[in-house]
Amino acid sequence: MSDTFNIGVRAFAFINEEDNIAGVSGDGSAFHVRQTESIQADSGKSQFGMLASLAMFKLTVAILSLLVAAYAAELPSKKYLNLAAIKTMVAAAEAEAQRHHGEVTICIVDESGNLLFLEKGDAAPLNTIQWAQKKARHAAFYKSPSKDAAETVKKGNVEALAYPEFFPNQGGLPIIVDGQILGGVAASGAKSEIDEAIAQAALDALSKK
Repeated sequence: MSDTFNIGVRAFAFINEEDNIAGVSGDGSAFHVRQTESIQADSGKSQFGMLASLAMFKLTVAILSLLVAAYAAELPSKKYLNLAAIKTMVAAAEAEAQRHHGEVTICIVDESGNLLFLEKGDAAPLNTIQWAQKKARHAAFYKSPSKDAAETVKKGNVEALAYPEFFPNQGGLPIIVDGQILGGVAASGAKSEIDEAIAQAALDALSKK
């Protein structure tokens, strides 16, 4: 009876069902069928999760790249007057003023009329400080020489004097590069045509830069 019982136990005995151990073989070695299947299933799920995460990451990167490319494509390319350009223009304007033996105030503004450079000659009248700025701002605002404003008033269109930054005096020129307005440059203190010649010298130097 005892031998029969021991043989029966060795032949097949279920133990520890909570640990998913299926049974014990005749020689006493344990085989874990359910546990192995569970591990394989977990491994498969883990690999699938990793692949899914990698695919999602790649998709996110691709979408972001497209958005960045589209955003960059929509941004306009804008030129502006940097310090090097301003120095180039000023040097040319000063040389032209010296050539004419003129004492003038030189002014450069950006496209919104903000002051970028202002230099008064030693003997230039004080009022040229304001006049040079007004000429430059007119040129920048209206994208035309301040001489055009003078011609407008001469034709009888005096109502134009009420326009913002409108200044009817020759000597201011717009700074336009590749069809884009960058600002205005002006001189004041000499004869009107000389003032404009000084401003033109500044523009010529910028175009050669």
